[in-house]
Amino acid sequence: HPVPEQAYLDQEEDLESVDTAIFYSITSTQSGLQGIELGTHLIKQAVALLKREIPWLSQFSTLSPIPGFRSWLLLELTRHLKERTPSPLSQAEVQALSEICCGNENESSVEKGFHGLIKSGQWSSDQQTVDTLKPVLLRLCARYLYEEKRRSKALDPVANFHIRNGAMLYRINWMADPSPRGMGNSCGIMVNYRYYLENLEENSREYINNNVLPVNQQVLDLL
Repeated sequence: HPVPEQAYLDQEEDLESVDTAIFYSITSTQSGLQGIELGTHLIKQAVALLKREIPWLSQFSTLSPIPGFRSWLLLELTRHLKERTPSPLSQAEVQALSEICCGNENESSVEKGFHGLIKSGQWSSDQQTVDTLKPVLLRLCARYLYEEKRRSKALDPVANFHIRNGAMLYRINWMADPSPRGMGNSCGIMVNYRYYLENLEENSREYINNNVLPVNQQVLDLL
């Protein structure tokens, strides 16, 4: 569940210039994540507490993990290699990755090399490899969060939790968590779910009843 980050402000910082609160979401898939009533209560309680301390806060967003992204990507690549399902990579991405994965543009070789890179986790130590993988992984992560579904709802459990509670899929952040756990879960990527307080009930209702996932244009631009 989301918990407000403890504020650590320097004595000289001008608190009046602060207008945004970021909730840090712990990596958890416990049953509490699936309870919309609990989630809504926690979020509204946190907002109320913060607004009592800083009444002029106007923007509320999470910084959330993406626990299922890397495992989903490895499964998609494995299925493509073994079962010949459609490749998760575009032809342009195959060409871009060919230089770091296998030295040629044979698609299956690139897919196999890409799978090996992601599985090993060693790619983050080489800057050229990082720069090449960045646009590919960001697009695939946007696809995973916005397009991949289970029973018409977001496949990722943290995404489903926040969207059910009325948040918007707002921004995907490259290398926001380069810790071993962050790299193992999501290749270091994290995501912002933004809570527009005036839209929470409508967004939640549209998602639960009509499977409409609210998304910001900057996420769509990655696809």
